[in-house]
Amino acid sequence: MQALGGNYADCGILIYDDAGNQLGTSTVIKHDRTNTRIEVRALPTELRAGNTCRILILTSPAPCEYQGRIITEGSSRLIAMFHGKEKENRTAARYKINTMAVVEHLIYHGKAFPLQTPMTVLLINISKSGVRFRAPLNAFIDGARFQMRMKISDSEKLLIADVVHHADFEPESSEYGCSFLIASERTG
Repeated sequence: MQALGGNYADCGILIYDDAGNQLGTSTVIKHDRTNTRIEVRALPTELRAGNTCRILILTSPAPCEYQGRIITEGSSRLIAMFHGKEKENRTAARYKINTMAVVEHLIYHGKAFPLQTPMTVLLINISKSGVRFRAPLNAFIDGARFQMRMKISDSEKLLIADVVHHADFEPESSEYGCSFLIASERTG
């Protein structure tokens, strides 16, 4: 197991219960690497001190998945702290998500080409290694590389991924399974 690495301040996070149900989103306020704690802006009402949860932190070069226990400090306000270690699996756990993202560029031979009309897609699930989304029928071919922008809480995430496979749902849409390559974060 690896302790929390990097600096996650201002990163967007997705919060899940142990069964993989999405409880909400938030933003990291403070990251204490020494004590492996993450203070988040808000906690879903379902979570109380002592509850365990999993979080997906939207950070570079790809999201990080952690599991731990909620703790509180002080009596005047609830401080949502996440305490745990990075979850390591041979295969990344997939978490349901129901949010929109925008594909802005296709990437070919390392060069980004902007789409004349950016494409809005529906994210279906996400993991620390990739994302699955629904888009118009035949929007991408397997092996296509693209740049996608998604907003979680106060954090905007720019992701670059490859389409690994797709399934068509005639007559109007396809689902695309994609693998992350690189990511960057912008807040505000």
